[in-house]
Amino acid sequence: MQEMSGVKPITSDQIPPSSPLPHPSEAQLARREAAMREDGHEPDGLTMEAVEMLRPSDPVGFKRDGVQEGVYKKLRLGKYELQASLDLHQHTLREARVALLQFIRDCLERDIRSVLILHGKGERSQPQALLKSYVSAWLPHIPEVMAMHSAERRHGGSGALYVLLRKSDRKKAENRERHLRRLA
Repeated sequence: MQEMSGVKPITSDQIPPSSPLPHPSEAQLARREAAMREDGHEPDGLTMEAVEMLRPSDPVGFKRDGVQEGVYKKLRLGKYELQASLDLHQHTLREARVALLQFIRDCLERDIRSVLILHGKGERSQPQALLKSYVSAWLPHIPEVMAMHSAERRHGGSGALYVLLRKSDRKKAENRERHLRRLA
């Protein structure tokens, strides 16, 4: 008690609210609901909002659950035959997004599985590695992309990506048939 003898209570400098906050109008509620639904993603799942920016030399990698380690390692080392490539140099983000989606659709129609996407390192772009960052963020959101990794130096290094696409139903059936014949 002796220690606390000279202590005085602090008076609050906050003003209590005089009246409760007004209820939001129907228009305000509708705007709030629309804002909560909109998360910056386009209908195809590829965002045009800000993504985590990479450096030009950063390696990139992604593997979907279910992709075997051996398959991913072979992709990482560039041991799959590249069946198609897409060069996104000099594209704006919107152009690159459209081109990427169309390229993947075309590859799936032609049963192409292993592709190279050249986005460039982006050392001279402002901000640096802009296209690289967006392409690297978009690909995992495309369900047909099973895995991706920065390319070997001979194919563009950190300015390019090896991408492994989902096997078509027709190719899966062919593989099953081939294995059944081999076992019989």
